[in-house]
Amino acid sequence: MDVSIALFTADLRLRDNPVLRGALDAARRVVPLFVVDQGVAEAGFVVPNRAAFLADALAQLDEGLRERGGRLVVRHGDAVAETARVAAETGAGEVHLAAGVSAFANRREQRLRAALERDGRALRVHDAVLTVVPPGALVPADRDHFAVFTPYFRRWDRERVRDPLPVPRSVPVPEVRSEPLPTGASLAKGTPSPGLPRGGEARGRRRLSAWTGRHLDDYHTAADDLAADATSRLSPFLHFGCLSPTDVLYQARRRGGPGADDFVRQLAWRDFHHQVLAARPAAGHRDYRPRNDRWRHDQAAFDAWRAGRTGYPVVDAAMRQLRHEGWMHGRARLLVASFLTKTLYLDWRAGARHFLDLLVDGDMANNQLNWQWAAGTGTDTRPGRVLNPLTQARRFDAAGDYVRRWVPELAGIRGRAVHQPWRLPEAERPDYPPPLVDLADGARRFHAARDRA
Repeated sequence: MDVSIALFTADLRLRDNPVLRGALDAARRVVPLFVVDQGVAEAGFVVPNRAAFLADALAQLDEGLRERGGRLVVRHGDAVAETARVAAETGAGEVHLAAGVSAFANRREQRLRAALERDGRALRVHDAVLTVVPPGALVPADRDHFAVFTPYFRRWDRERVRDPLPVPRSVPVPEVRSEPLPTGASLAKGTPSPGLPRGGEARGRRRLSAWTGRHLDDYHTAADDLAADATSRLSPFLHFGCLSPTDVLYQARRRGGPGADDFVRQLAWRDFHHQVLAARPAAGHRDYRPRNDRWRHDQAAFDAWRAGRTGYPVVDAAMRQLRHEGWMHGRARLLVASFLTKTLYLDWRAGARHFLDLLVDGDMANNQLNWQWAAGTGTDTRPGRVLNPLTQARRFDAAGDYVRRWVPELAGIRGRAVHQPWRLPEAERPDYPPPLVDLADGARRFHAARDRA
């Protein structure tokens, strides 16, 4: 075959990319193609933070391809129509694509296959590109997917995983029209978060190397420490495919130790959520396990939560970190989600949408299903658990340093008093709101609502 197409989606890398390797093995020349898909924008998924990171990732992908004699070909429009058009222009016989799990990705794959077959061309879909283990590869005896993490992890951890693929030495590209690389501003209106990380494969690999060298060994003890900021922060690079999850797993297992074991478990959680969404695409918007909730509507409470003005410092610190960085510590994500859904008893979909508006790593599998886990409508085997923000703060921000970092009006309060500023003498209280709700009252309201359901 003379020409094939490698259609990049959420796999914006050269190292360990089965899509690119498959296209190179199939033909003498390859079109590395990225389509700025109008369908993604129309779905409301293109927001300033992810747009800026995506633009960085595409620029580094293009740079890496040029170092190997190629370039990234960019088109704008409907992904299916533009891919078919490039195939016709270049005479490509095959298009290679990473398998997705969302309803949007499934529809795109079906439409693309049909469009190519009408022209006598083939679509080659590659598994284990966006995840370590392909969704659907591991199933229990009586179901089409695992609904509980622990038995899934036992199977996942024993699965034989392929070795990472090397970076190709050369990528010969035929003559074909390309539009300019997009910028963050051209992709989405609005200003990105001021502390947003830069994207791209090279930056991701530097982050991976630096973090595994400094923090992986202590991950099992430090991951939940909010102030330590010792988590990997690799999630944006995994979301856009700047890093391969298979390669990240390989690096962690090669180092070994209890910290690596705990980190590998987090990679398995990522795969777990992908296999749930692949089997139940509606879980991106509907309760995975309906509880017949009659969620409250309280716009003032939701606005206070979103602005980081709930009166509970650890909750507010996390929400302000999200706004500033487009990212939030994993422990904090569970805490603020539990607070919204169980203490305030507001719909998880509202919180998930706010996260998707800001998170640079926001995706349908991990964001939506983690929210459902926190709300008790997902895969949590203890759906009635309520995370108490004061207890969580004492455990995971004992000295209050995380709160003081993100809630500057409390920076002058020493010790654990920073977590309950309303208990200070009136003359010493900072300009900070009182608690939005009594925690015991909120928990009673939640349990009473679930009991009625």
